[in-house]
Amino acid sequence: MNLRLGSLEVPTPVVLAPMAGITNAAYRRLCAEYGAGLYVCEMITSRGLVEGDETTKRMLVFDELEKIRSVQLYGTDPKYVGEATKILCEDYGVAHVDLNFGCPVPKVTRKGGGGALPWKRNLLGRILEEAVAAAAPYDVPVTMKTRKGLDDDHLTYLDAGRIAEETGVAAIALHGRTVAQAYSGFADWDAIAELVDHVTIPVLGNGDIWEADDAIKMVEQTGVAGVVVGRGCLGRPWLFRDLAAAFDPENGGLGRGVVARYETQLPRLGEVTVMMRRHAELLSEHMGEERGCKEFRKHVTWYLKGFRAGGELRRSLGLVDSLASLDRLIEKLDPDEPFPRSELGAPRGRQGAPRGKVVLPEGWLDDTDGLCEGGASLLEDVDETTGG
Repeated sequence: MNLRLGSLEVPTPVVLAPMAGITNAAYRRLCAEYGAGLYVCEMITSRGLVEGDETTKRMLVFDELEKIRSVQLYGTDPKYVGEATKILCEDYGVAHVDLNFGCPVPKVTRKGGGGALPWKRNLLGRILEEAVAAAAPYDVPVTMKTRKGLDDDHLTYLDAGRIAEETGVAAIALHGRTVAQAYSGFADWDAIAELVDHVTIPVLGNGDIWEADDAIKMVEQTGVAGVVVGRGCLGRPWLFRDLAAAFDPENGGLGRGVVARYETQLPRLGEVTVMMRRHAELLSEHMGEERGCKEFRKHVTWYLKGFRAGGELRRSLGLVDSLASLDRLIEKLDPDEPFPRSELGAPRGRQGAPRGKVVLPEGWLDDTDGLCEGGASLLEDVDETTGG
């Protein structure tokens, strides 16, 4: 089973979700070493790119072996999004542009961005039209990611799917949660299935894919063309190996129309430490050893989740400042310790409680237009520090 996005064919129907501070060039390379898929760069802002912001440009770094360059773009102004899309295609050789309409972070939604924007149907349509038109001369597919809606009383996903289809978007990814839910509770796969029935373009499913088997179940239950994996791969780049095997026709996977039940090849702690060392090494290659090791620290908890590593050793690994010190510390871990099966299917990364009332611009819910006279956006882009 493969995934086709316009002119782009992805051999395994799996997409790495862009995650702020996580899916940099080093992490994308690490995941790609374990399995095929589409690996998306961290979200960048359209205005930052158009205005030549240095922080934005530093985020647009690609590994030398990254054959398919994929970037997620954030923006609330059609003009800026169109110009930024052109820059990505022309100056950075990007082969796929994804537009973010799903971020639930309050500093994004209070400006009408991320998961708040699809409420403004006309504005959403204008942004998609500009991006698709800018990418067309380069034969680059444009996709979008969204959520069910603001909350259960303000759903937008079916309208968003229709608008995406009408504007020439190659595919739409749906996270089966509302903005109000953030990352709490459970993803609504029934909503994803409803969107599949509502549009003719490919739909990608996102939410609660913790194991390869979850991805197979989602395809079975919803009919999606592919899956988007985010928090499930934190500290587990080997998940992409399992996903590739699960979808491989030679393993009796979905490529033959037969449901596979792929037995996860659980790594022992020694294998996990090899992944940790490789991750830190790649970060150091891209950022320099000092900064790379500091960036690696946040991943230690995810890699060791469920293992018996002592608190003092965990603290020391969380302060690692060189590859040599990392080597000394991981030698203290028991390489034969089996993977903790209690962690299978368990949520990873941020979860938290529902956000309650979504923070929106004043009067945001009064209408679904979003354009003032002449078609200009009423909104401004958020600053470059935004997380997605």
